[in-house]
Amino acid sequence: MKSSLSFPLLFSFIFFLSLNTSAQQTDAKAVAIANKVVEAMGGMDNYNNTRFIKWDFANRVLYWDKWTGDVRVESPKDSLVILVNVNTLKGKVFEKEVLLDENSAKKWLTKGKNWWINDSYWLVMPWKLQDHGVTLKYIKTEALENGNAVDVLQLTFSDVGVTPENKYYVYVDQTNHLIKQWAFFKNFEDEEPKFIMPWDNYQTVGNIKLSYNRSKFGPKNVEVKQEFNEKLFTNLVYE
Repeated sequence: MKSSLSFPLLFSFIFFLSLNTSAQQTDAKAVAIANKVVEAMGGMDNYNNTRFIKWDFANRVLYWDKWTGDVRVESPKDSLVILVNVNTLKGKVFEKEVLLDENSAKKWLTKGKNWWINDSYWLVMPWKLQDHGVTLKYIKTEALENGNAVDVLQLTFSDVGVTPENKYYVYVDQTNHLIKQWAFFKNFEDEEPKFIMPWDNYQTVGNIKLSYNRSKFGPKNVEVKQEFNEKLFTNLVYE
């Protein structure tokens, strides 16, 4: 792992637009491996039926209603609370506990959605291997340092997201079918990744598995629920 990784760089590790990979197609072997990942994580039905996830990432706390797209982002260092629907980009923004007017709120609603995109990818990436716009390609099989055999999949992106020309490698354990690490490449043509980080500490939360508490940035303090206070997404104070 590169020791020079800084937080501003993290913000670019989100859903992407890849101009150089639009002609590529997902291959059948990669799909078969991705399907095994989903089953090992608890199955797509259980993921889709999971409604509410809360977690910390970097200096933020996020709350996500997966069924509606409502998101609450609390950023104490910015004195901000952003309530945004990531499907409609409608919502409210409080700065130092004061409700901003519509014009002032616009940039923060977009910022809140982008934070959610980035921060949720660090938590639920294994569930998104076959999202619209994602191209999967089987690269190779290799052994990790501990001797475990893994299949390496390449992820590239088209017509989704905000960061151009990125790619990932994900390393899928051949025995338990869980992702063990990921590598991030800033540009599709790059031969060396900007970082390689582990995916470990899998825990069952609700009816699914998630990997968290694995780096200093997060994700941390994960909660999964079916019932919650819906005022989270409408009010500054919700208790």
